[in-house]
Amino acid sequence: MPRAHSASLRTLLRGAAGALAAAALAPRALAQTASATDAAIARVRVSGVEPLGVVFPDIGEPFRQVFIEIIAGIEAQARQRVHGYPVSASQDPAELAAALRRNGTRVVIALGRQGLRAASAIETPVVVGGVSSVPDGERQVGICLTPDPALLFANLKALVPAARRVMVVYNPANNEWLLKLAREAARGAGLELTAFEARDLASAARLYESAFAAADGKRDALWLPIDPTTVDEATILPLVLREAWDRVVPVFSSSFVHVKRGALFTLYPDNAELGRNLAILATAMLAGEAPPRGVTPLRGVHSALNLRTASHIGLTISARVQHGFTFVYPEP
Repeated sequence: MPRAHSASLRTLLRGAAGALAAAALAPRALAQTASATDAAIARVRVSGVEPLGVVFPDIGEPFRQVFIEIIAGIEAQARQRVHGYPVSASQDPAELAAALRRNGTRVVIALGRQGLRAASAIETPVVVGGVSSVPDGERQVGICLTPDPALLFANLKALVPAARRVMVVYNPANNEWLLKLAREAARGAGLELTAFEARDLASAARLYESAFAAADGKRDALWLPIDPTTVDEATILPLVLREAWDRVVPVFSSSFVHVKRGALFTLYPDNAELGRNLAILATAMLAGEAPPRGVTPLRGVHSALNLRTASHIGLTISARVQHGFTFVYPEP
């Protein structure tokens, strides 16, 4: 990885993001947009000597734009040049470690599973971000993509004041850490949390059936966490949303895509804010401070609301409340 003239990552990414916005207005420019983004990433790769580095997956759009926004937030908060390291699935750890040493990188922010996997093989201190969960999260430092249950429950109470119980089906292998937080958050919100453990799709389907059979739509709500087992997009999710619609049970989610499919509301990452919060942890490490251990849930969020679902379950959402959401579906 040759040395190059020093260049601000923020400037480079701003150019790439600008190209993406232009492409949204001019579809014929899509190929040029990808080239512009690739050129920006390539320039970041050789940008100069900085103590803070970001390791992130070298993937295409639309996912790359997510990492661009997170990295822009990192540099905005850090107020210093940030060196980017796009990595592939076959990244050589020795090559990455050599590049980090050459550029004087003292702390790495690892984004996405691919970035985390690459950074885990080196000795440089790591801040984790852009992943839904981390198996050894208590020994790591960082922020995951799973919204804080306390924020979810606060939104539920604001939209459905009569809610008294939240039901959730989860796989302990993925989300036991999250349920510990959720139980405490539910108590704080005056909610009862009824959690069902499922370790495979078949048991998840059966548990949802039992949960809906016992549900009272006037006081109960169902939470869909980020969980590939119990919220499988292809099989489980359509069944759950159809059953919830038929039984008039509010469903809220930790995934943005679910709001268009029928969830009442979702919370999802504010990418720039996530970047800023990751930078706070990383710059504290650079300053020799000891940041709190453990990967914490996401608190920098956007929100989305499904007005069609709200109407179906008998909710009247005022214009003032609607304005509090980042995205409202169907769009006016």
